[in-house]
Amino acid sequence: MALVMGDAAARVADADDLKALGYQPQLHRSLGRFASFAAGFSFVSILTTIFQLFGFGFGFAGPAFFWAWPVVFLGQYMVALNFAELAARYPISGAVFHWSRRLGGAVVGWFAGWFMIVAQIVTASAAAIALQVVLPSIWRGFQIVGSDSSLTSVSGASNAVLLGSLLLVATTAINAVGVSWMSAINSIGVSCEIVGVVAVVGMLLSRAERGPQVVLSTGTVPHAGYVGAFIVSGLMAAYVMVGFGSASELAEETRNPRRVAPRTIRSAIVVSAVGGGLMILAALMAAPSLVDGRLASAGLPYVLDRKLGSPFGKLLLVDVAIAVFVCTLAIQTSASRLIFSMARDGKLPASRILSGVNPRTGTPIVPSVVVGCCCVLVLAVNFGNAALFTSVCSVCIALIYLAYLFVTAPLLLGRLGWRGRRWDSNAGLCDGDGAPLFSLGRWGLPVNVLAVLYGALMVVNLAWPRAEVFDPTGEQPLLRWIAPAAIGLVLAAGAVLYPRTGRRGAAAPASQTAAAAPAE
Repeated sequence: MALVMGDAAARVADADDLKALGYQPQLHRSLGRFASFAAGFSFVSILTTIFQLFGFGFGFAGPAFFWAWPVVFLGQYMVALNFAELAARYPISGAVFHWSRRLGGAVVGWFAGWFMIVAQIVTASAAAIALQVVLPSIWRGFQIVGSDSSLTSVSGASNAVLLGSLLLVATTAINAVGVSWMSAINSIGVSCEIVGVVAVVGMLLSRAERGPQVVLSTGTVPHAGYVGAFIVSGLMAAYVMVGFGSASELAEETRNPRRVAPRTIRSAIVVSAVGGGLMILAALMAAPSLVDGRLASAGLPYVLDRKLGSPFGKLLLVDVAIAVFVCTLAIQTSASRLIFSMARDGKLPASRILSGVNPRTGTPIVPSVVVGCCCVLVLAVNFGNAALFTSVCSVCIALIYLAYLFVTAPLLLGRLGWRGRRWDSNAGLCDGDGAPLFSLGRWGLPVNVLAVLYGALMVVNLAWPRAEVFDPTGEQPLLRWIAPAAIGLVLAAGAVLYPRTGRRGAAAPASQTAAAAPAE
């Protein structure tokens, strides 16, 4: 009985906390620490993304591309530390939008949210299409359209759209039912993925053909200069290590979010980095050959097929399919909460409809449906041009990094006291358990500087018009300019859609926040 009363009191405290930030509780608060961690980990989904992208990194820089992984992790961890500090002080759905708005003003907040919406929709589509890489390999019956399962073939592309669309229908239905169902399915899926990663690493290391010194080999790099090739190979890690902040997107559905979200943001990226790094190392050590070209063209599936075989290979593919499912679910959930949060402030077209919450399920159903429909439309691009779809997916990662930069840059200006608005990370606030909030303290400024520098350099790296990334076949030279063109197009669309009216988005009183929100 005491436990029940304590839980009820905690829920009331969390509700009062949200009211102090200017919002009435509408979403059902039922997520614990593991569910919050699962949201971030499943967005990153190392089993899905490394399965898809291993060959990309190896193809550019050989075995030594492994070192791009810790480099990107360190840069992203600087970003995650800043996010953790903000999550402790602003536990609100639509986190990136709210953080950037309160730190940099209405325009900065709008574009950060807008970039993330577009990027998450495309990212969910990219995750959904990965089913085509996995399911037909498990059972030929999943190749419903035609017989060629390759993503570059007409039948493969068509089947990929069909499987991806069915997956998005399922994830939309789960999101509509309620966050408890989403959380349960996501947590089970993440548990399976973690077990799968451990099993893959263990089995590959037990079948290793060379030692860990393989990561010191550059291999045969068909590009001018290894430094340039290594920088390009780093895009593989950059594509993977995003989305760790999803825990903060579910803050209004998490118990004691001021304590839980900062922890799960950090743990999601650390566990992903360690697990992913071990997977890459184990694959390099166990690969049948490093010079026959198969590792670059077929990637991790080639190693798993040659080393594991049946039934372990099939079982692993099932695990990858589960990882794809929960990854798509997590991204769609995160996008729907961001749309709901921005609509609640009147910042989107049809805001009244998009901000509605089903009173029974406590879920913003319309945003989930909108995200699902938009994802299916993006999938349709793959029908006529698989290269264009791949390029669009690359661009969306650049948009995510831009959105991150729209948070870390204003935060840095706040730490420097720009326009008299100094960020105070030691505001004396406590979480629901009475413990001090997570704070970087005196390390805040150097960590923030590193996060901004890393983010800016990575945006340039992601958007650089490289033919080998955006037009590897040389058949569509205009595609190499798709990143800067797409970013400009999204920026222009955001300027057109920018709301001239709408709710100001109440900021908490000075006594309730660590920094005053900028005037809008």
